[in-house]
Amino acid sequence: MHIILLSGGSGKRLWPLSNDSRSKQFIKIFKKTDHSIPMGRDDNSGYESMVQRVYRQIKTVDPDATVTIATSKSQVSSIHNQLGDGVSVSVEPCRRDTFPAIALATAFLHDVKMVPADEAVVVCPVDPYVEDSYFQRLEDMYHTAKEKDGLVLMGIKPTFPTEKYGYIMHRKDDQGHSFYEFKEKPDAETAKKYIEEGCLWNGGVFAYKLSYVLGKSKELMGTSNYYELYGNYDKLKRISFDYAVVENEKNLTILRYMGEWKDLGTWNTLTEAMEEQSVGDVRMNEKCENVHAINEMGVPMLVMGCKDIVISASPEGILVSDKEQSSYIKPYVDDIKQRIMFAEKSWGRYRVLDVEERSMTVKVTLNPGHKMNYHSHEKRDEIWTVISGSGHTIVDGMEQPVKPGDVITMAAGCKHTVIAGSKGLQIIEVQLGSDISVSDKKKYEFPYK
Repeated sequence: MHIILLSGGSGKRLWPLSNDSRSKQFIKIFKKTDHSIPMGRDDNSGYESMVQRVYRQIKTVDPDATVTIATSKSQVSSIHNQLGDGVSVSVEPCRRDTFPAIALATAFLHDVKMVPADEAVVVCPVDPYVEDSYFQRLEDMYHTAKEKDGLVLMGIKPTFPTEKYGYIMHRKDDQGHSFYEFKEKPDAETAKKYIEEGCLWNGGVFAYKLSYVLGKSKELMGTSNYYELYGNYDKLKRISFDYAVVENEKNLTILRYMGEWKDLGTWNTLTEAMEEQSVGDVRMNEKCENVHAINEMGVPMLVMGCKDIVISASPEGILVSDKEQSSYIKPYVDDIKQRIMFAEKSWGRYRVLDVEERSMTVKVTLNPGHKMNYHSHEKRDEIWTVISGSGHTIVDGMEQPVKPGDVITMAAGCKHTVIAGSKGLQIIEVQLGSDISVSDKKKYEFPYK
C-alpha cells in the first residue's frame, strides 16, 4: 500500500508546545503502547507524537506500506528526527493549498520514486486520532482504487454536530440517479439536521490511481511533471483538493468508516485523548478536577484546587486556560513575536536558555553518531562548552576529539561542525554578536567522507 500523509499546520492552536518549527503532530504526549516498531533518533522518552502514532499504526496494519510525507521545508528535520531516514518526504518549496501539495506528492511518487501510473495511493492527514481499524479501511480504499477509475473517498460517521468539518450527502435526482453533494462547515443547527439525514463527515481521505491526479494536474496546472511543478511551485494556483477535484467528480466511490476519529486541533480536544492527567514533572492535589498539565521545563509544576483547565509550560511560554476557552487561543498567539525557543533538527534538538541584546545561550543535544552541517557565521562568534558525551569537532579543517569540560571557540567566518560519538553529545553554545539571526549561516561541503 502506498500512502501520502499530508503534514501542515502553523503551530498556533497548541501554543506553547507548538511553534512555526514544531507543529502539533510532533508533540510527544501519547504514552507508548508498542515498542516493537523503533522510530526516530531520540526514542527513550516513553511518549510518542501524533505523527509517530499514525506511522506506527500504518506499519502495524501493513508492515510493507510505503509512506511519503508531503510537507514544508520547516518540518523536514522534525520528520526525520522522529521517524528516521526511511520515510520519504515530498517537500513543498512554499505553502500552497491541498491540491498543489497532493499533485506534487503524486508526481514525486511517479517521477522520483518510479511508482507506475496505474498504481493506487491513499492520501490522508498526518494527525488524526483513530483506531487501527481506520488504517484497515485505508487498505480497503487502496484496493478499491486499484480496481476502479475515478476517486475513492472516506466518509466518517459523525459522533456530534460540529461546524469544523465538511459533510457528504447522498442524494437522488428526479430520474432516481444517485449523486453526492458536499457542504462545507455548516452552523451547528444545520449540522444537526445533516446528521439526522444520515450525512457523513468528509475527513479529507482519498484514494486514486496516480494517473488520475497526474491528469488533473496537467488539466488544472498545465503539467504533471514533478520537476516542473517543483520549479514553479510559488506560481501555482492556491486551490483545495476538495474544491478542485472532489466536488466536481462524477465517478466517486464512498467508503464508510464507523470507528473512532478525532481531530486533535485544540487543547480541549487534545486533552480528551491524553491517557494521563499530566506529562512531565507535575504535582496536583486531590482538589483538582478535570485538569490536564504538560511541563517541558526542568522545574516542578504544582497545581492545587483547579477545575476544568489546561496548563502547558515550554521554552516558548506558559498557558493557563479554561478548557473551553482554549479553543480561542490563536489571535492571542498571533500577537506574540519572539524567536523560536525550541526545535528538533535532523541531528538532534536545541533549546534557547537565554537571550540578551548581544548574546544568546543555547543547549544543543546531538543524537548518537549525528553531526551538524559544516558551516560558518559572518556576524557572530560562538563558544561551545561540552557538558556530556563525547565526539569530534572540525574547525577550519582541523579535527580534534572533545569530552565534558572542553571549550571550543569559533570566530565569525570560521567553518565548523561537531560530530557526536556513540552516546550522543550535549553542548552549551554561547553566540556573541550585534546581529544574531538564524539566517546568518553559510553551509559548506563536509570536508571528510
